[in-house]
Amino acid sequence: MQVQDDDKPYDDINITPMLDLAYVLLVIFIIMTTASVQGIKVDLPKASSSVSLAKPKTKAITISNTGDVFLDAYPVSMSELEERLRTAKAADAELPIVVKGDSAVQYQKVMDVLDLLRRLDLTQVGLVTGRAEQG
Repeated sequence: MQVQDDDKPYDDINITPMLDLAYVLLVIFIIMTTASVQGIKVDLPKASSSVSLAKPKTKAITISNTGDVFLDAYPVSMSELEERLRTAKAADAELPIVVKGDSAVQYQKVMDVLDLLRRLDLTQVGLVTGRAEQG
């Protein structure tokens, strides 16, 4: 029969009470946070499920490989493009524009469109590119 020595130090630490305390604190914080965020109950207005009639603000200028210019998928000449962009800028001074040029288009055509945008003082311009192929 072996005699155990009570003076021997513990080999491991019992962390169960510490975990119990952590879980209780977590539950208390969750309850307090949700209680303080509730605020005042109000009846929110219901939105119709129909499609919004508001047009998107961003204008897309596309230059095809033949050099044709399109504004939001409608073919336009450079003078028509200038006129339509002037009226759109009058409605929204911060009019965002994206320019999509075909990779086979002449660089001068894209520069003509960018120069027109600069003359109209349209500064929010983005150039659309495709993803580079990983090879």
